[in-house]
Amino acid sequence: MSRAPLWRAIVALAAVALSLYIALTQSARLGLDLRGGTQIVLETKDSPTTKADAASTDRALEVLRQRVDALGVSEPGIARSGEKRIIVELPGVQDPRKAAEVIGRTAQLTVHPVTGDSAVQGTAKPAADGSRTLPDPERPGNHLTLGPTALTGQGVKDAEATLDQQSLAGWIVSLDFRKEAGDTWARITGDAACAPQNAPERRVAITLDDKIISAPGVNQGVACKTGITGGSTQITGDFDQAEARDLAALVKGGALPVPVDVVEQRTVGPTLGADAIEASTTAAIIGIALTALFITAVYRLMGALASFALALYGLISYAALVALGATLTLPGLAGFVLAIGMAVDANVLVFERAREEYLGVRSTDLAKPVRTGFAKAWSAVVDSNVTTLLAAGLLFFFATGPVKGFGITLSIGVLASMVTALVITRVLADFAVGRGFVRKRPGLTGIDSTGRVRTWLARRKPNLVRHRRRWLGASTLLVVVAIAGIALRGLEFGVEFTGGRLVEYSTSKPVDADTARGAVSDAGFPRAVVQESGDGDITVRTERLTDAEQQQVKTALERPGGTVTVERDEMIGPSLGNELRQKALIALGIAVAAQLIYLSVRFRWTLAAAAVSAMVHDVLLVVGLFAWLGKPVDSVFLAALLTVIGYSVNDTVVVFDRVREVRRRDPRGDLAATANHAVVQTLPRTVNTGMGALFILTALAVLGGDSLADFSLALIAGVLVGMASTVFTAVPIAVALEHRNPAPPPSRPGRSGRSGGSGRSGEVPDVYSPLEARRRRERGTGAVV
Repeated sequence: MSRAPLWRAIVALAAVALSLYIALTQSARLGLDLRGGTQIVLETKDSPTTKADAASTDRALEVLRQRVDALGVSEPGIARSGEKRIIVELPGVQDPRKAAEVIGRTAQLTVHPVTGDSAVQGTAKPAADGSRTLPDPERPGNHLTLGPTALTGQGVKDAEATLDQQSLAGWIVSLDFRKEAGDTWARITGDAACAPQNAPERRVAITLDDKIISAPGVNQGVACKTGITGGSTQITGDFDQAEARDLAALVKGGALPVPVDVVEQRTVGPTLGADAIEASTTAAIIGIALTALFITAVYRLMGALASFALALYGLISYAALVALGATLTLPGLAGFVLAIGMAVDANVLVFERAREEYLGVRSTDLAKPVRTGFAKAWSAVVDSNVTTLLAAGLLFFFATGPVKGFGITLSIGVLASMVTALVITRVLADFAVGRGFVRKRPGLTGIDSTGRVRTWLARRKPNLVRHRRRWLGASTLLVVVAIAGIALRGLEFGVEFTGGRLVEYSTSKPVDADTARGAVSDAGFPRAVVQESGDGDITVRTERLTDAEQQQVKTALERPGGTVTVERDEMIGPSLGNELRQKALIALGIAVAAQLIYLSVRFRWTLAAAAVSAMVHDVLLVVGLFAWLGKPVDSVFLAALLTVIGYSVNDTVVVFDRVREVRRRDPRGDLAATANHAVVQTLPRTVNTGMGALFILTALAVLGGDSLADFSLALIAGVLVGMASTVFTAVPIAVALEHRNPAPPPSRPGRSGRSGGSGRSGEVPDVYSPLEARRRRERGTGAVV
């Protein structure tokens, strides 16, 4: 007796037990779009003395880490992305203005002796030794002439914001110097103590980024040439608590080795993130429940076991997500749910093959058709899932922010779906068909019946490939309409691809778009695009908008809208927008090339070219639909488009896998008849899988909130178009290419299969088919194809 079932059961139990342990002991890390907060992406720039590269960016990252820690934010995240970018995540921070100001400042601290003052502004540009003339913060209109730089921030060991307990003058920043810097500080203050009282030379200037933040005079009690000893001092400047804390963070963190620019900034309100989790969870539960009911109704006991395996799929994929430390984002949550459709697809492939084997009456034993179904569905499951993984991998490497999380969770979900379908469902199915109660009642399993779709196909006996020129003409017409929409209406690129800023506001009073548009225009932004979104929210999109100007817009909306809250804030620099647009095109190009290469390895090049042509057809139709509807084309849409690519090829691969199987038996058979036979055989799988995916996507579109509505719409369109293009685009193109470039004749024609057929053109070769065998035995019943 084979030990394979035992080992499968052990692997399944181990995977479930480990996943359950991880799920109970650890929690998922939520992205900022789900828990609320601010993400800032900084890009390092070359300075006159330092080149921005990976090494200098790493040094800047350590400086920024100290500044972020000093801000007191709970569980901040900071990491380098690429060679010159740093991503800073600040959970719970809703006003990014001060955070960006503190984090992004160069913070070059210097200490200078004052050599004189002047009412005339001198040059603020420092000389080679650091001397310059800067405005006096204590006497407006006056300027101080500073001597060469005597100290820098590197000499500061610690900085702390404290309340002045002696003079009760407010908040101050206490500095502790390193030993050498303490000696230098004593020398500077000792020289200043020798100047007459009230003379400018008796002062010492402390500057931060070419601005004097404090220029205290040395007290009379300090001896000339002795100075202030002890290695510490205080910075005063009429600070409040927040200003003193931020200054201490900057000084303690030290100067950035290279300047940085804010190229991307995203803020999500806590209520928006909570609403997104609730809406997506509700949609996922309803979608999964409907899918489970559907496959249970179609496949009965086997469908019920697959539904139980889907629940275990959710546990395994969630545990894998947690164990890998991946961040769960809103698009990632959608990818998590969408991968359930992939798991359903694998189960449907297996069950349909098991049906065919059982109906062929090769054996009355239920266990054998189930084993054969899993064995024959293996290649189609692997090929279809690999094509999806290729698309998910491209998202991981080319996408940014939350969309990268979609690629991660989709990849995890696809791998977990293969484990559940080919291992866990296999264990459950083997156990079920081995019970005597089930063996005596094969009708319980669902594999002894043809199903409604097969019964209808048996009665109609359609020859779908016969009208291939007509189908190709219709496909071409649809592509022309899509291209016309792209050319005439254009694509409404999102802020990620164009650069600019998009802010979503919620108001306590209802405000329509026209009223909000007038308020924003009166505030000085007549070219801003103002629209309604979500449940009465207002979105404002502009090319450029500073944090201060964003506050002006918020204040302007408060007049008609009452209390205004920022629910979402996205700022993309123009350089990053161009880069993301280029990456999107590269990702799509690589997706097409990768699918073509993989399919060419797995199939003959003619079939690979047909599958990729159908995929491009599907992509153009989805893009054209969004162009005609005026929907935004952003990074979330890119995620949906790459998923459509994977799903489109997935569907085509299943048909071509069946064509390949038949042609291996009879390489000389007519391809058109073989292809039509393959389409008819796999059509029940296409319909059942599509229905399962549509249940989930429709639930996401209706209940998933405004954030996932367009994403779900693109995928629904992709699923419907992909189901149709396999039959009406990919197969006709494959037949046409094979007629022009026929495969070379087999080297051993004597092993062409059990032909015995009439050889008439247009008929399926007389190779063994379980359904054909059953039909010959029950001719005239109309039970099967």
